[in-house]
Amino acid sequence: MIQLEGIRKSFGKQQVLGGINLTVQKGEVVVILGPSGSGKTTLLRCINYLERPDQGVIQIGNQKLEGKHPGRSEIHRLRQRTAMVFQQYNLFKHKTALENVMEGLTIVRGVPRDTAAEIGIEMLEKVGLGDRLHYYPSQLSGGQQQRVGIARALALNPEVILFDEPTSALDPELVGEVLEVIRRIAEEGITMIIVTHEMGFARDVASRVVFMDGGAIIEQGTPDDIFQRPREERTRQFLRRITPEANYSI
Repeated sequence: MIQLEGIRKSFGKQQVLGGINLTVQKGEVVVILGPSGSGKTTLLRCINYLERPDQGVIQIGNQKLEGKHPGRSEIHRLRQRTAMVFQQYNLFKHKTALENVMEGLTIVRGVPRDTAAEIGIEMLEKVGLGDRLHYYPSQLSGGQQQRVGIARALALNPEVILFDEPTSALDPELVGEVLEVIRRIAEEGITMIIVTHEMGFARDVASRVVFMDGGAIIEQGTPDDIFQRPREERTRQFLRRITPEANYSI
């Protein structure tokens, strides 16, 4: 289980998160929607302390971090419970697909290289790249690079995978292959928090949809609740702009 209590974050005088409370149960797929600047990515980055929250409590499993001054060892333990898939892939350009997947296992987790290679091969096969083990990022399409990023996250066997708009940097024709991989992972019961602008994907894959705006959670519910019966006018405005054909039951 993941529990966020009162998470606040500002950059200078600009408040980005205004006191977020959110609970994610084991095996849930929570999709976060909202306009640009609503705080979605910052919230993800606070969960694994890539950004230090100014205030609040983050708990993953039995580990709880309070405030913005936890110890380095506490942050390290928290990060070992999570894995993040970034918008821009964040692959090492001088390493092959397999070496990129192995990196976190050998450097962060201290896994022997032979074992890390076995896990890396298994995870790359899982995302459909068993024939691209020794390709460098420059030899891979954007969709393939993002699938390497997903394999890297899976290899760490985290308690939760955080996806930060995993298709936003892709050409439209490559989006589907990445979403299909994420959809298959979701069916395995892995806990995931996904920030995305892909509305159809969100409806298909989410256990719960969270709509954010202005650094706050405006409402949350099942995909049907949010896409068919949104309670809040701000949610309806957003969905009308994103999906003009939307027809709501109020």
